[in-house]
Amino acid sequence: MIRIDNYDFSGKRALIRVDFNVPLNERMEVTDATRIEAALPTITMVLNGGGAVVLMSHLGRPKGEPSEKFSLKHIIDTLSEKLGREVTMATDCIGEDARAASSKLRAGQVLLLENLRFHKEETSGDEFFAGQLAEHGDCYINDAFGTAHRAHASTTTVAKFFPTDKMFGALLQNEIENMNRALHSENKPVLAIIGGAKISTKITVVENLLDKVDDIIIGGGMAYTMAKAKGGRIGDSLFEEDFLETAKMLYEKAVEKKVNIHIPSDTVIADEFRNDASTDVCLTTEIPDGWMGLDIGPKTMDSFSSLIENAKVVLWNGPMGVFEMETFAKGTVAVAKALATATKKGAYTLLGGGDSVAAINKFGLSEQVSYVSTGGGAMLEYLEGKTLPGIAAIED
Repeated sequence: MIRIDNYDFSGKRALIRVDFNVPLNERMEVTDATRIEAALPTITMVLNGGGAVVLMSHLGRPKGEPSEKFSLKHIIDTLSEKLGREVTMATDCIGEDARAASSKLRAGQVLLLENLRFHKEETSGDEFFAGQLAEHGDCYINDAFGTAHRAHASTTTVAKFFPTDKMFGALLQNEIENMNRALHSENKPVLAIIGGAKISTKITVVENLLDKVDDIIIGGGMAYTMAKAKGGRIGDSLFEEDFLETAKMLYEKAVEKKVNIHIPSDTVIADEFRNDASTDVCLTTEIPDGWMGLDIGPKTMDSFSSLIENAKVVLWNGPMGVFEMETFAKGTVAVAKALATATKKGAYTLLGGGDSVAAINKFGLSEQVSYVSTGGGAMLEYLEGKTLPGIAAIED
């Protein structure tokens, strides 16, 4: 398989699938350029190697037709500024105008195609549409880890048109190497922290991790399904009745594989789902009716922090509570700080998933962990042990 760092780009146009699905405010300004910045090393490698660059991405969910709101023209100024050179824009991602724009590119120039999802053929993985995209490049680079789990035209099908000249970008290569480092480490103990609202979305992740870790912390709404499965009273806390048997099965499998599952011992409870609700602290298994668990309690913060700080490898996906509300953010802050401390002590720490990344950025600690993944769904599927179509298409 070709690696980007030993490919000759001179005189070639590199068609790069990037993930520029960035947040915009009501004035259509980019509010978080993390994903744009993450793509810069790959773009720069091509330009420094004497090539030209054609970028393709999606933005939002425009449902297969053009939409002013989801036009990539809104990011062009931020992209040009971050890259330090002018980026031109095509009015579409396929068609004569787009083809004319990409065919005229000279070494050192960068063209951004319009939103791929303005065409329904993108998400259906249409081969003819992928062939039209392929006309923009002499080689293909996938650098969009955030969409690597989707078998879309620009992430998977297009690779067929570049049987030899296809490769991972620096970001995607980095993502794979960091995931593998966390999942296949010889250093023990290995700890996974899995949070978020629903256990149903992360069961296969937890199952797959049972073969790779020594301890699993389960927080967020997921913890109450786990607590109820053990016979606990959880009041009005979020839980999934259909998954109580599955939760029991996870406990049994963990015992079999000698993995410790840790759920919160105490919980911050509230009488309403509001930042200014009345709050109290009680045992996670003894939440009174009319109250709901919205964050881990102080004893749990201490015990979870201790586990994290004594681990050699830590993988984090999902918050411990409703961290968007200040009253219920303390547990997630405690985990983020413990992760930073563990990193200082020499542990390898990796986190990913939209909420975890938002939390670590919100608390200003992203520079104090080993690696922050750019993929939410893709990271989860990789942790589940699934083969991601966008990765398989390059490795094929």
